Amino acid sequence: MTTDAIEAFRDSTRDFLGRANTIARLRALRGSSPGFERSAWQQIAHAGWPAVLVMEDDGGLGLGLREMTAIAEEVGQHLLPEPYIAGAVQAVAALSRTPQSVLRTALLEQIACGELIAGLAWQEKLGQLDTTVIDTVAVVSNETMRLDGVKRFVTPASGADGWLVLAAQSGVPVLGWVPATTAGVTLAQQHCVDGSVICEMTLCQVSVPRSHVLATGDVARLAVEWANDCARIVQAAELVGVMRRALALTIDYLSTRQQFGRPIGSFQALKHRAVDAFVQVELSAACLAEVLEQLDEGRGVAALASRVKARCAHAALFVTRMAIQFHGAMGYTDECVVGLYFKRALHLSAWLGNVDSHRQRYLALCPPEQAAEQTLAVTEFPRDADWENMPEADFRKMLRAFYAKNYPESLRNVPRRLHWNEVRDWTMKLSGQGWLAPSWPKQFGGMGLSPDKMIAFVEEQEDYGVARAPDMGIIMIGPLLIQRGSPEQQQKFLPKILTGEHIWCQGYSEPGAGSDLAALRTEAVRDGNEFVVSGQKTWTTLAQDATHIFALVRTDKDAKKQSGISFMLIDLKTPGITIRPIKDIGGHEEFCEVFFDNVRVPAENLVGEINQGWTMAKALLGFERIFLGSPKQSRYALSQLTTLAQQRGLFSDPLFAARYAELSLDVADQVAAYTRFADMVKRGEVLPPSVSLLKICATDNYQRICMLLVESALEHGGTGETMDFGESGLNVPAILFNAIPSTIYGGSTEIQKEIIAKNVLRLPD
Repeated sequence: MTTDAIEAFRDSTRDFLGRANTIARLRALRGSSPGFERSAWQQIAHAGWPAVLVMEDDGGLGLGLREMTAIAEEVGQHLLPEPYIAGAVQAVAALSRTPQSVLRTALLEQIACGELIAGLAWQEKLGQLDTTVIDTVAVVSNETMRLDGVKRFVTPASGADGWLVLAAQSGVPVLGWVPATTAGVTLAQQHCVDGSVICEMTLCQVSVPRSHVLATGDVARLAVEWANDCARIVQAAELVGVMRRALALTIDYLSTRQQFGRPIGSFQALKHRAVDAFVQVELSAACLAEVLEQLDEGRGVAALASRVKARCAHAALFVTRMAIQFHGAMGYTDECVVGLYFKRALHLSAWLGNVDSHRQRYLALCPPEQAAEQTLAVTEFPRDADWENMPEADFRKMLRAFYAKNYPESLRNVPRRLHWNEVRDWTMKLSGQGWLAPSWPKQFGGMGLSPDKMIAFVEEQEDYGVARAPDMGIIMIGPLLIQRGSPEQQQKFLPKILTGEHIWCQGYSEPGAGSDLAALRTEAVRDGNEFVVSGQKTWTTLAQDATHIFALVRTDKDAKKQSGISFMLIDLKTPGITIRPIKDIGGHEEFCEVFFDNVRVPAENLVGEINQGWTMAKALLGFERIFLGSPKQSRYALSQLTTLAQQRGLFSDPLFAARYAELSLDVADQVAAYTRFADMVKRGEVLPPSVSLLKICATDNYQRICMLLVESALEHGGTGETMDFGESGLNVPAILFNAIPSTIYGGSTEIQKEIIAKNVLRLPD
């Protein structure tokens, strides 16, 4: 089904649920048995939900999990009382994996049309995830199947017409159909916090016809495992809907609730926590989307189900709990609807395995491995080619082979910014190859890569561990001059960037202004054909290596803050400029202060119109946001943690394994979110303000991984010496010191949260 068809499916579900008065019914049905309405189930069947996963030959729609998850997200927003996951997903998925039979066909047809509500009775132990140990006993003869045992957490309970029961005969699994009216079936019902009903099912000498055996052996067991994993994926989708609605209700409350004469959503502490919730929602949505794509590609369902269930359960509990906090005392009352969303999140998170159990399962199914180096047979590296029509796989293979042949091994994954003298030779090799400026048009000496090829170029550099050179000329001022510079400026500056004659740095930040670029005070006063610049820039990366600086300067002190700023190109050899390096926490001189004392700059070095520098600055920040949110650093740090843990045998420690699994999944979901924004770039779309969430989660993950790396290195975490580790050793504090400023540079985490709060959540100032 196409994306448009999925959206149409979602819209029809939203329309149906909007007319179903679900929350009022949920309140009215709490404490009742079976906790849902048969008439409502008939309406659901008329909407086609139970038929989604039923094949057309069995009277269904023959669709898949994409359609069912689209339904589930809307269900999560409306809190449907009916047990559609158990009846329309779990039971159907199990039946679909059993061999053809008259009974199988009859059950699926009746489920699809809403005549039959079926459940799956498989679980026997608290916290059970797999089906390898089955205590319920089956005795199958020529005419009957007899069952004895106890099943726990079965849903639907008393409202079901029967259950698929998993048992074992002499250790061999058996899956059979047990109608609710069968003698010997006893249900002890329990009410869940969200109003739904589960039960403990006792089977005492239950006898059904031999024809009720639907599957035996591994077929039976794997059918149940498949059904449970399908249910977990749909659970995750419902949890996405739950947290979306809880967040929307919270944003509305923050925007209207007044305190101290202001909407409480204008308070920074609440705005930033609301952004934290938004980030969790978007990471969950990205994770779900990637899981569905990987299922379409034929990836194994078990690991994917655990991954998405762990992410969405964790996020939904966080978001709904925070929603209650934001609503204050009202949020703790039964009258407030956000409590209902919290309760639904509690139930879904616990049923079929909680967060910790699925993280452990994922780690067991996908044990950490160090990626093996590839030996590639590519030997031709053209300076120029029809990059656009080169298949992306071939393009990436060519890049990897080029790096393997030419990039210095000693400079791979260096945990600090390198100085020009350290990367000059490599940069000039790229320049000679014609690959130094991949995004520049070919007429200016670049590769002319389209957005999708540009993303591939950057990702391959990151994956190989290519260090970032002093590249402000390549990635910032060059593209700006190509887009907005005069022909004279292009002719004067662009060629010398490519030859390495001009090395650029960025002059934005100033003392006391931090990330508030509009608060800058460095002044440029027109004097004939020159501007006289006075002031100070700080946190200027590698200014001591640079020959030129592009700077924001104030050219109109009386205009509004953003309106009186201009964008200027300055030669750092000009008299009156002083550069003072600043030693960072790791002992490296990565940043500098730059002082301007009546520095005379030719007026022709003004880019664009006077007082239009704010527009220039915003243009430069475009794609920078997505690259600052790249998973490169987190993946590198995780690879170092993985190797250290394997060397020290830490994966046998349950506490370490749990922390590692959490971080590993966080990085996987960061990659999923990054991929979504990268796809926008590939399609040529303008990146929305929500791209700031990438940097928020990327830098947080990076720092948390590095902290666990330090802890895991024991004494080496505090010595500052290179430990005996692999071929090149490992300086653990150096990696941490590189991670610490990541939440500050390129717009601090707090600034990124302000961007999302204002431009995405629309919270009041």
